[in-house]
Amino acid sequence: MNRPALRLTAVALLMSSTAAFAQTPANPAASDPALQPKPASAATLAAQQAAKASLPAEDGRDADFATRGHLGSLKDPVIRNAKGQAVWNLAAYDWVEGPPPATVNPSLWREVGNLRRQGLFQVTDGVWQVRGFDVSNMTIIRGATGWIVVDPLTTRETAAAALQLVNEKLGQRPVSAVIYSHSHADHFGGVRGITSDADVRAGKTAIIAPAKFMEETASENVMAGAAMGRRATYQFGTSLKPGPQGQMGSGIGMGTSAGEITLITPTDTIERTGETRTVDGVAMEFQIVSGSEAPSELNVYLIPQKTLLSAEMSTCSLHNILTPRGAKVRDTHAWADYLDEALRLYGQRSDIVISSHCWPRFGQSEVTSMLASQRDNYRYLHDQTVRLMNQGETQTEIAERLQQPAELSQQWFNRGYYGTYSHNSKAVYQWYLGWYDGNPANLNPWPPQERGKRYVAAMGGAKKVLATAHKAIDAGDYRWASDLLNQLVFADPANKQARALLADSYEQQGYQAESGIWRNQFLSAARELRQGYIPAEVRTQSNDMIAAVPTQLLMDSMATRYDPAKNARAGQSINLVISDRKETVGLDAGNTVLIARVGQPSVNPAATVTAPRQLMLALLFLKIPVAQLQAMGLKVEGDAAAVSAVQAALDPIPGGFNIVEP
Repeated sequence: MNRPALRLTAVALLMSSTAAFAQTPANPAASDPALQPKPASAATLAAQQAAKASLPAEDGRDADFATRGHLGSLKDPVIRNAKGQAVWNLAAYDWVEGPPPATVNPSLWREVGNLRRQGLFQVTDGVWQVRGFDVSNMTIIRGATGWIVVDPLTTRETAAAALQLVNEKLGQRPVSAVIYSHSHADHFGGVRGITSDADVRAGKTAIIAPAKFMEETASENVMAGAAMGRRATYQFGTSLKPGPQGQMGSGIGMGTSAGEITLITPTDTIERTGETRTVDGVAMEFQIVSGSEAPSELNVYLIPQKTLLSAEMSTCSLHNILTPRGAKVRDTHAWADYLDEALRLYGQRSDIVISSHCWPRFGQSEVTSMLASQRDNYRYLHDQTVRLMNQGETQTEIAERLQQPAELSQQWFNRGYYGTYSHNSKAVYQWYLGWYDGNPANLNPWPPQERGKRYVAAMGGAKKVLATAHKAIDAGDYRWASDLLNQLVFADPANKQARALLADSYEQQGYQAESGIWRNQFLSAARELRQGYIPAEVRTQSNDMIAAVPTQLLMDSMATRYDPAKNARAGQSINLVISDRKETVGLDAGNTVLIARVGQPSVNPAATVTAPRQLMLALLFLKIPVAQLQAMGLKVEGDAAAVSAVQAALDPIPGGFNIVEP
């Protein structure tokens, strides 16, 4: 079984942490002037001026904090993989200087201006960060014998480049320990760029993570990976080039590197808040904050340096309670409580707070004011959403009404560069009440395409919808124009005028957005309406990720692709013997569902398949023919046709799909 095929399997299973960040291929049609981005409209110019007038006073603190301690960067700004392909460009945002262009919200422009600062930065004695080498930061701590690395970025290549910079500037040292702050790929994926299995096995490198790290890393994106991955291309703007009319980062970082995601299993786990470790001579205390930004997450308090690493619980932006790409909703109340706990436990003990995104804040008063203000930000969002929800207001009504108080919005780090009050209030509502707003009109509406046809007919046809939309756009009412035109595009996706006008309305909303990821979604939609959807190139991913997924979870994921109508042998069972893992799986392929039971073989199977896990994945996920796999070592005892029948009933691994059209 060749390795590239298995990498394809890993990508498909963990789509939202892989293809989400792959760049879409160039489209030859993009050279058509009619398909190019448009300038800012008069309404957008006015909106940008109004946004600028409402911003907090500039006191220079963020610019100071974002550049303080800068020690330099790599001479060559382009980071490449083993094949010489570029996976990251440190200079991609060097053009963000001076006053904001009309096509970028002035607040977002300021944020990107600070986020783009890249290189090695000294935080305090014995603590550094590499920033701007990926969407996340790598934190470096000097241990007694080597470097302690917290969050080794997203990919092998950027992590290796970051460590190279550290060793160039500070002197060559081995990596003695790695700490994964949480179970998202941008905080562990580069681990093989800084250490190896051999060093971990030999005890030369310890790997520390929060409890249930491997379980959550494996499970969070598997079931809905394909859908999350496609939606994430909008969230991160992977089809957009950085530029005044294109991608402007993600609000808490820039883009995400296109290299190889890797993973090494932790050797030590932190179970509870208050646990301590002496890691390579450095005394540390940990706070478990699982259930805030990630289902498995910790913060690190560096005792000698009086520095709190608040991994992603507090950053330079309001975060997402529910990411636009899709995920399980996060607990806003718990998030606020964790911030309060951090304030109580570490606020008076910390001279600096750093995070795995953005820049530090220096000074004990800065630490306490940030933790307290962000606590109040999440708590206000939660409490006021619940208050209005209990008065009968719906998600959309609350999102429209709930505004961030001036006391909170005047702190730059509370603003919505990543998450927004609009999106997050809907997430709080969903946490408690789900998607249904209680109105039976919304209980069983027509799906988008049928609904669009009926709306267009009711309004008097396509010409009238277009005329009304034109008036809305001329008036700068892009929200209403988008609503109207969305119905027309779903009713008739071939209507070029509707597509072009809808793209224009999305584009202006993107230009006006303060949130980097709202901007990305609007501009990605505009691009696809003009140029069509072009699937992103599949990026490589190491076998580490797929190896981390428990077999039962793999089997349950496979069952979500089972179409019983396609199984000519429905009602039969087969057994899978995974030889290299010494696991046996009983598969009952019934008339309605496929049930897989690890450790519980079927009593009277029609066939028994024996193979290493790689070949089993090829059978069930890549759907390589049974006969071909038998030539590669897969063994079938009994009726091979029964095995082929189950395989034939499995849908192919989902690829991309349309979002802004049927």
